[in-house]
Parts: sequence; structure tokens; C-alpha cells
Amino acid sequence: MNLGLASDTLLSTTRAVRHRLDLTRPVPRALLEECVDLAVQAPTGRNRQRWHFVIVTDPARRAVLADLWRASLGVPEAHQPLPARDVSRAEVAPGVMERVYTGVEHLYRHLHEVPAFVIPCVEGRTEGLSVTHQAGTWGSILPAAWSFMLAARERGLGTVWTTGNLPLEREFAQALGIPYAQVMQAAFIPVAYTVGTDFRAARRIPREQVLHWDGW
Repeated sequence: MNLGLASDTLLSTTRAVRHRLDLTRPVPRALLEECVDLAVQAPTGRNRQRWHFVIVTDPARRAVLADLWRASLGVPEAHQPLPARDVSRAEVAPGVMERVYTGVEHLYRHLHEVPAFVIPCVEGRTEGLSVTHQAGTWGSILPAAWSFMLAARERGLGTVWTTGNLPLEREFAQALGIPYAQVMQAAFIPVAYTVGTDFRAARRIPREQVLHWDGW
């Protein structure tokens, strides 16, 4: 059953859910398919309708992917330090980063228990291509993936955008049969019902720090 959230509430309370994923409740296939149906209605960059969504619910396969995800956190590129400006923005509220870190640790321990994984993909690889080409490609899959997450929230599901698959993208592709040379993975999104649905808007930096009128 849908939550019946107002559009502004849906947009402002779709959070990155880690601690509050319900690990005991299966997510029906039909519900995930509904979210995909809405996802592919998203606008696309250069009308490139090249989306793909790989959804994994099989426990044995989830265990394999969870182990790969954990291994990817040990790859050097997964540990690039945040610039000071990003840190200052993230810590706009006390304890924000601490909750993120504990949430990642919780996900690390329990990822294999999450009932569904969603890997949004897009046809075509962007390595070495122009910014224009990259923008057109990412501008197709990212809005669709976000629409999936909004649809999930409306249905009482929690999601969290991770890129833990990308340091080992080839290995993930092999495990899932994704043709690596032709198809690029965009994210790795754990999906589960949430423990409660009372999510609130997050504290963010003031509008004045991000808004520019008529130029920078």
C-alpha cells in the first residue's frame, strides 16, 4: 500500500536508509517492478533510453555480491578523502558524519541480509569521452535511478545510493552476467522495507551558499 505522501514531502524525506532497513521482511517482486515502471518514465539526456535495472533477490547471489561489495571497500580508490569544503557542508548538523559512518558499518555487517539489491545500468561506457557525451549518458540513468528511489519511498521501502560496486565493477559484471564492455553500472542500491516510515527532511547548508542568480 502506498503511503500517500505529498510530492514535496516525498522529495524532502527520501533519505539514505542504512540503520532502518528491515532485514526480516521480503520485498515482493511486483512492488519492485512497479518502481521500475515509474523509473523508466524519467527524463533522459539526449533521449537516450538505454536504462537497465538488475534486481537481485536470490539469497545465494546476494551473498556473493555482498562479499564483493565489502571487498571493494578495500580498494584504494574507495578511500579518497573528502575535500575540506565537502566535510564542512556535510557537518552542517552535529553528528551527521558519525551517523553516516556507523550506518556504513551497519550495512557492511548486514548487507547480505538486505532482501533486494538494485543495480541501475546504462548502455555505453564513458571512460575517456567528452563531458558532453558523459553528461548525456549519466543524464539518462541517474534521473531514472532517483525516480526508482522515490517510488520505493512512496511504497514504504528504504534505499541507499552506494557506489561500492564500482571499484570492482568488472567482478560485479562477471557475477551478474552484465556485458562490461557495452554496459556501465551506475550504483548499487540496497532495498528493503523500512522500520517505520517517519522520515524527516535533513538539515542542509543555507540556500545562499548554493544558489547563484544570473551567473556565478
